[in-house]
Amino acid sequence: MAAARTQKASSSTSRSTYQVSLSFSNKDTGWSFTDHLYTALVRAGIHTFRAHDELEKGEDMESEFQQATHESKISIIVLSKDFALSEWCLDELLKILQRRKAVGRKILPIFYKVNPSEVQMQMGSFAEAFANHEEQFMVETDERKKEWMEKVERWRVALKEVANIKGMVLQDQADG
Repeated sequence: MAAARTQKASSSTSRSTYQVSLSFSNKDTGWSFTDHLYTALVRAGIHTFRAHDELEKGEDMESEFQQATHESKISIIVLSKDFALSEWCLDELLKILQRRKAVGRKILPIFYKVNPSEVQMQMGSFAEAFANHEEQFMVETDERKKEWMEKVERWRVALKEVANIKGMVLQDQADG
């Protein structure tokens, strides 16, 4: 019983400071490339935040992500074909870029099976994702539609910004 309490206490203490936060689409890289990346970082002794591992049931994902992004020295953003489909991923990207502007947080974009120009110009799957977002928001009231369209524009600008940061381009890499 005491060992379990100690383990839980050290686990919650170690969660308080992260060196790296990972941002990625769980749909297409969460159980493949990003899983391998996370494992490699942890094995190297780098305390890494990955939301679905670090959060316990009932915890507020938003506030934990904010804290991890605030504390981390670097944010690794895995940009993949389904990244822009996720409002959560796009909102995370906005927060990461805000942190970069505020305190010079380092960002490492990884372009996983996408070309940086696809991200910057929002072509291919990125164009499709934005068409879906815009179509979804068209059913809203005029006021709400305006808010959503402004948000979509912020997402577009953020993707262009992150595409201009020198990163890693992994086009034909195996998931391992």
